[in-house]
Amino acid sequence: MKGLRKALLIGMMLGVTVLGTVGCMNQSSDSSNDVLKVGAISFAGTLEPTENYFSWAVVRYGVGETLIKFDDHMNAKPWLASSWKQSDDKLTWTFTINDKVKFSNGNALTAEAVKASLERTFAKSKRAKTFFNYTEMTANGQEFTIKTDKPYYNLPNLLGDPLFLIMDVTAEANGRDIAKEGPIGTGPYVVTSFTKERAELARNDNYWDGKPGFGKVEIPSINDANTRAMALQAGDVDMAVSIGPGEYGIFQNDKKFTIYEESSLRDVFVRMSQKGKLKNANLRAALIAGANRESYAKNLMKDTFIAGKAPLPPSIDYGFNQLRDPNKYNVERAKELLKREGYIDTNGDGIVDKDGENLVLDFYAYTSRPELPLYAEALQADYKKIGVDLQIKIIDYAVIDTLAQSGDYDMLISSVVTANTGQPVWFLKQYWGTGAEANGSGFSNPRFDELLDLGESANDPLVRRNALINAQQLMLDDSIALFLGYPKINIVGNNNIDGIKISPSEYYIITKDLKRK
Repeated sequence: MKGLRKALLIGMMLGVTVLGTVGCMNQSSDSSNDVLKVGAISFAGTLEPTENYFSWAVVRYGVGETLIKFDDHMNAKPWLASSWKQSDDKLTWTFTINDKVKFSNGNALTAEAVKASLERTFAKSKRAKTFFNYTEMTANGQEFTIKTDKPYYNLPNLLGDPLFLIMDVTAEANGRDIAKEGPIGTGPYVVTSFTKERAELARNDNYWDGKPGFGKVEIPSINDANTRAMALQAGDVDMAVSIGPGEYGIFQNDKKFTIYEESSLRDVFVRMSQKGKLKNANLRAALIAGANRESYAKNLMKDTFIAGKAPLPPSIDYGFNQLRDPNKYNVERAKELLKREGYIDTNGDGIVDKDGENLVLDFYAYTSRPELPLYAEALQADYKKIGVDLQIKIIDYAVIDTLAQSGDYDMLISSVVTANTGQPVWFLKQYWGTGAEANGSGFSNPRFDELLDLGESANDPLVRRNALINAQQLMLDDSIALFLGYPKINIVGNNNIDGIKISPSEYYIITKDLKRK
């Protein structure tokens, strides 16, 4: 507890420093109505879209676009591709590329440019191959064709992931440093300067879909939720992404601001590594039963979350209500499960032990999502009630993937969009599928893998849905992970800004439609 509070205190001090920087920026930069200031969480480590998940930032902040765009129901709609069709053999998809589109440098968007961009993505990103495998890409004028190794009924949806944003690869060939300067994309804004702490954008005068609403956009990275709220209150930013539950009430009754809220596709969950103490299913079940998820949602998160149960949130129709939770909150059952495995407090220190060793677990969290440290502290308190010593370790977001892949942890909290392509099978496969890069937990189950394959490739949507429901029930029955809750995502904006919108996918934040009233 002391370690966590110290880490959060350091974070608050750093946040105040950032707020001071924002204030200085506000004084020194153009103060006209043609500048939009957005308080964001961790813009990116670099602007290379194939590195980590940095492509999300490039799309979120209006620099890159994909072939399709998701609507509020996660249906694929035309964007850079004006239409598409699948062949009778189900192995070939043909996309018609919008001939009105230009890159920000003025070059035309052709099928050949799309092909070159996607080939670059597959060459540089291991993650690309987790979505689909292709055998051939061809380009003919504005017709772009992909042939795949097996049928993918939802290939357009897969190409809506920000990883597959379309960039002009000739810019890199001519010497552009993509990591530092950003890709040449088709979005309403272009990068003019970038560091991990702050990005500046300018209007793309070659934008294909109308004039963007601002000449300049400034994005300070303000990871601390309280500092982000203070910056918005002080007028140092015009809008802020993801106001935390502790600060939510400040803006609910202030007529100068509007809260834009959306039911989320996001899942906050705790991975449990089976490479150490938690290879024992009863220990995992005890930890799940010892977590008061209903209380977390109602009291800790002040009803800005829905209580967790299953891998996929109730905002998408994959059987949430029909799934059975064998490990509902029950302190006595949690204690009994620990006792069954030989964990008893033999020396009266409040911590259960076995063979002379206390049950101490390392719990890793990061601070860029405001809810994660709150969950960590709540779990630490609840686990004291069942005699488990939870040691919280705050780490940088940039090392989360490396740690997760290694499995070198007991428990690791994550916040992930579960249906980021409109279909959640990718999420389940990526984090728990046998051999998946992000699955370092040690969990492997042939039946689970079979169900995911069925959920990915079956032609009948009912068969796909039922396969994923059964896969989730298998995870719950085996106590694979602790699903804490599902946030209602939000943006809070000053009322003089028009066009603010938050979508379930969380992909589109800085758009051409933002303007000052």
